[in-house]
Amino acid sequence: MTALVAVAHGSRDPRSATTVHALLEVVRGLRPELDVRGSFLDLSAPRLGDVLRAVHGDGHRTAVVVPLLLGKAFHARVDVPGAVAEARLPSLDVTIADVLGPDPRLESAALRRLASAGVTTGDRSVGVVLAGAGSSHAPANAAVDAIARRWAAESGWAGVAAAFASTASPDVPTAVARLRERGARRIAVASWFLAPGLLPDRVADLAGDAVVAAPLGADPEVAEVVLHRFDAAARTRASRSA
Repeated sequence: MTALVAVAHGSRDPRSATTVHALLEVVRGLRPELDVRGSFLDLSAPRLGDVLRAVHGDGHRTAVVVPLLLGKAFHARVDVPGAVAEARLPSLDVTIADVLGPDPRLESAALRRLASAGVTTGDRSVGVVLAGAGSSHAPANAAVDAIARRWAAESGWAGVAAAFASTASPDVPTAVARLRERGARRIAVASWFLAPGLLPDRVADLAGDAVVAAPLGADPEVAEVVLHRFDAAARTRASRSA
């Protein structure tokens, strides 16, 4: 059986790892027969290399690493392949799956988090900031911008603006100001983060008195995306081996 090894970035904030493990419990509930393991790139344990070695030691010969990342920025393009290479397991066939985003199911989860915070579509008094981490890799930021533009066209809100917690612009206060210029009387922040941590907390601090939705978290549709990425990578590995 091919093992699913999920890898998150990691955080000093214990809520982050707790949320990742809760998400993987949902994944296990959807696919009980699958060996699902969690790992981290940094700051949290266990690390990806250690989990891959454990998977190999338990008798697996194939594994799919699923990055629990919402965009294809530096961590996905460099850190994950580097950690797999550093594990030095030539007898373990490791395939790296695509990142989780973009995917309509992630957007559904983000909108549910907003609804749980009391923000529903069709309210013209509301402006929504879609807040993500930010990256030096422009396509990763563009993916968040694209979601914000789509929501703006479909939601019935006064406006939707992407904002970033670090590296990229605009920041949250700038996005809030732009929404108020468009007539928004109330501001809400949708979270384009998987789990709590330093950057989501920074967004909440910068948002002032805005309503701030929770990160995507252990949502069933997020778990479905994890399995979808696993299945796609497993099929690729199988066709490559055929």
